[in-house]
Amino acid sequence: MGQTSHLFDTDEVLELNLRGDLKKVFKDRGEVSEYNQATLQYGNNPETVAIPIIIKTRGHFRKISSNCDYPPLYLNFKKSTTPQSSVFAGQDKMKLVTPCQGDKYVIYEYLVYKLYNLVTPRSFKARLVKVTYQDTVKNKSSDPYYGILLEEEKQMARRNQSSSFEKIGLRPISTRKEDFLKMAIFEYMIGNTDWSIQYQQNIKLIRTDSTSLPIAVPYDFDHAGIVKAPYANPAPELKLSSTLQRRYRGYCMP
Repeated sequence: MGQTSHLFDTDEVLELNLRGDLKKVFKDRGEVSEYNQATLQYGNNPETVAIPIIIKTRGHFRKISSNCDYPPLYLNFKKSTTPQSSVFAGQDKMKLVTPCQGDKYVIYEYLVYKLYNLVTPRSFKARLVKVTYQDTVKNKSSDPYYGILLEEEKQMARRNQSSSFEKIGLRPISTRKEDFLKMAIFEYMIGNTDWSIQYQQNIKLIRTDSTSLPIAVPYDFDHAGIVKAPYANPAPELKLSSTLQRRYRGYCMP
């Protein structure tokens, strides 16, 4: 896929510096957030690369200030201002997973993505990064924190010779059997119940053409027992005492 794959071709931790009016960005945690100007830097002098981007908060649970210190972000790149030699060449709108209550849980979640990559290529690639937040208005910098850059949904689909597909209410039996069972058993293995085919909760669907069965691709594993995030709890309807207690949420498929 050319430059677009280079970002995920290595397991080396990428050190980033995110600059802008970050206090304003991080306070914008309403249902509809707005983009703000920022600069993303990486590399060391004299080879520092600075890319102008726009950023905004995203997510649901992790966007709420009482749940998480830092909200997850969208990093929106422009082709015209992203150097073709940059590791971010070809990117459009990327998800940055930020630390919620301690960045060690970000590392654990990153390793879950890497585990699922071993199970199937129909999975999201991830890159572990270390981000320093530099507020240019307050002229203050944070300590560096671990984060995760996630492969864009369209790129993941193209890599699998597929396209994205959305259909709320889709029954699991209407997805491709082999891929569904791999996904459901993997979710059981890591102790994750925070997903749903019907509501496309932490699930994306792809398909090779309009007549093929959709394939379920999971993401957002921070509520999995294997991650053991202190804020994670199973849905009350499941009547589980903690994320360490497993529940198979798949279906027996003929």
